[in-house]
Amino acid sequence: MRLRELADVGPFFALRTGDDPEGADSGYLPLGEEAVRLRVETVAERLGTADRRVAASIAFQGIAGRLTSIALGSAVLTGRVPDLAGGDLRWHPARSAPDDLLLPAPAAVAPAADPAGQAERISAAVLHGLLVPLHHATRAATPVSARLLWGNAASSLAGSLRVLHTWCLEHNRPQDADHALALTRALFRDPLLRDTGTLRRTRGGPVFERRTCCLYYRVAGGGMCGDCVLRHPPRGR
Repeated sequence: MRLRELADVGPFFALRTGDDPEGADSGYLPLGEEAVRLRVETVAERLGTADRRVAASIAFQGIAGRLTSIALGSAVLTGRVPDLAGGDLRWHPARSAPDDLLLPAPAAVAPAADPAGQAERISAAVLHGLLVPLHHATRAATPVSARLLWGNAASSLAGSLRVLHTWCLEHNRPQDADHALALTRALFRDPLLRDTGTLRRTRGGPVFERRTCCLYYRVAGGGMCGDCVLRHPPRGR
């Protein structure tokens, strides 16, 4: 697959591929409970917080952002969705984008001709194939709200959309910008994300207002995110 061009959009869209240049013992792990536990510890240390719920929330939001960015970006810019769930994807808990994820042999899932079909592929490969197991592993490591974590996934997807939508317009690719928005709207119809918030199109670009809070405000100096429910009255479902 043509994944290298995704790095031009931003580091969250980039994916390291091929053999690990540092060897098999460099710290890359399967996306499972051990990787989640180590990542939560890393995030807690970097945020300077003893609240493991906060660290678990931010860790899950980070990996959700990476996976949704790669899937959304590749679908829009290359027309194919990478097989992230079945391709031996590995995670380095101590690293940040773009060096945190490694996919030795990239391959694509069956192609789809429209956003609805691509959304089905991404839902199966990323939301259900990867984020559901990571959701369970995160809650096993730290007792954090299931609804909060899916709100984090939705917020990450909306963030991926904003970055990609802006990049497409800046590079004179308005059709790709519209494609990204249509694909994201289709993904928000998945039951896992359907009630997590409201995605709107404005003159300034896509805007998302979530119905949960990621707890980042509990970090010293953290403040509230732009899409946080604490900044916006909840809309009717």
